[in-house]
Amino acid sequence: MKIIIINGPNLNLLGKREPEVYGHQSFEVFFNQLKSNFNDIDVEYFQSNIEGEIVGKIQETGFSYQGIILNAGAYTHTSVAISDAIAAVTTPVIEVHISNIYAREEFRHKSIISKECIGMISGLGLEGYLLALTYLINKGNSND
Repeated sequence: MKIIIINGPNLNLLGKREPEVYGHQSFEVFFNQLKSNFNDIDVEYFQSNIEGEIVGKIQETGFSYQGIILNAGAYTHTSVAISDAIAAVTTPVIEVHISNIYAREEFRHKSIISKECIGMISGLGLEGYLLALTYLINKGNSND
């Protein structure tokens, strides 16, 4: 089973950026812990601040991987291109947000990509990625 986590803009600054919102842990430390807990699953990680690179990674992995966990960051609220890329692929995508987007500024309450995703996890910190990964593994191992 192959699953990729794709993070969008500014998520490379986790642990440094607004720790009161995003916490003190870097994503790299979290990702290494996640991989060690799921060493029987091929979990990859990609981060970009560039919208087209995110679209390209969705297209590249969206027909051969068993799941995509996507935190599109600010592109969640603006990117028709990312939404269209999700709609174009067959791999299920789960939208994840570290903070509760509905407890933040009004413009963050609208996700352009949600309608193309199989689900969304928001506001549970980095644990949202763990929950998304667990869901995809269970879904992939079920007979549904």
